[in-house]
Amino acid sequence: MSTSTSTGTTGAATAPAPPTGGAGRRAATTTGQWVLVPLVVVVVWEIAARAGDSPFFPPPSDIAVAFWETWLGGPASQLFLSDVAVDNVLPSVARLLGGWAIAVVVGVVVGCAIGRSATAMEYLGPLLAFGRAIPPPALVTVFLVLFELGTPMQLATIIFGVVWPVLLNSADGARSVHPTQVATARVFRIPRRQWIFGVVLPAALPKIFAGMRVSLSLALILMVISELVGATNGIGLQLALAQRRFDFDTMWAAVVLLGALGHLFNSVLLAVERRVLAWQPGTRKGGS
Repeated sequence: MSTSTSTGTTGAATAPAPPTGGAGRRAATTTGQWVLVPLVVVVVWEIAARAGDSPFFPPPSDIAVAFWETWLGGPASQLFLSDVAVDNVLPSVARLLGGWAIAVVVGVVVGCAIGRSATAMEYLGPLLAFGRAIPPPALVTVFLVLFELGTPMQLATIIFGVVWPVLLNSADGARSVHPTQVATARVFRIPRRQWIFGVVLPAALPKIFAGMRVSLSLALILMVISELVGATNGIGLQLALAQRRFDFDTMWAAVVLLGALGHLFNSVLLAVERRVLAWQPGTRKGGS
């Protein structure tokens, strides 16, 4: 008896402890990704820019000064934004998000409807492929003729360019409903509204979000392109004006602002996606 008790106690005492360094390593990796790597890139850029001494590629320190003078430094009532930022950044963001939101609604509704209809997909498939292949910047002059100069033309350019990824991904996702779910819905005679919002949309959501991410990046690009042609305000217009004045510090400050906005919007959308798709076992809990 004493031998077995001693053996059991010894086995319990010498059992390997669970690893405790995983969380620390992950935290260190995250810190390196978000702080150290950008810092190294900025330092290398600063050294290379000062060594090259080219007016077209100013160092980050000069870009930072131009960024502050152009976009920041305003009162707290303006969220510390300058007058230039209020007059240009806010309209650009409104056009970007407005056009993207309209494209998402249209793309999801039309895409799910087409995806659940084999006949519609058969007839409309070639037209969708043709429309998707048209470069949106090529239609800017057409939209200038059809719509008023300014926001209507810019919204039309953004909507036309970004609706395709959402529409085609929604159609593909709507077709991915499992045949067992279709048969079960028919047997139990599930109402159409419940079928759409309880079966089709949950099955299509992963691909819908994939299309939304792609379309959000395209919306930022098309916002800038549309503001380079016939705009009265916007980040794209300020970028073009700085280029014409050969003010490369301000030009790069606008580029940095566009990159920061794109990263911000993408991060918010990823956070929403992880929360909405948390019920899926394969949903990532972190990263990008």
